[in-house]
Amino acid sequence: MAQQENGAKRPVHGVLVKVLLHRRTERGMTLEPHASRCVRRGELHELVTTDHRETAAGARIDRVGFLGFAELDCAGVIDRGDEFWISGRLIGTVLGFDACHFPNHYNILIATETPVSGKDLDLRPEQRIGFSPAGVPAGLPG
Repeated sequence: MAQQENGAKRPVHGVLVKVLLHRRTERGMTLEPHASRCVRRGELHELVTTDHRETAAGARIDRVGFLGFAELDCAGVIDRGDEFWISGRLIGTVLGFDACHFPNHYNILIATETPVSGKDLDLRPEQRIGFSPAGVPAGLPG
């Protein structure tokens, strides 16, 4: 019988601090081998959408849309498969992480039907963002 590893966790939430408006078709991001990353309160991370679905370590991620940068309100763990929300609206699920700019920030890759940008979603600074396990409300404050 397989042992279950993951128990309950709290959602990770924060606010958009900068909106990005562009998309790329040849970005060349590299998917990290880790299915989860610990994040700290106050960190900034870049939010990137993609229609890629490959989760193998080192997978190349080319088709992307840039949503922006978010500051995290709380520490926690973001896992592949977590739902990603903006202002109570489900945007997609976490595909994984690209660390090309780490330790400055992670690119958190969000799987969406098609790559969308901050412009496509009419995003604004100070909008609430959140990551939560699938089927669990993000519990965004404010």
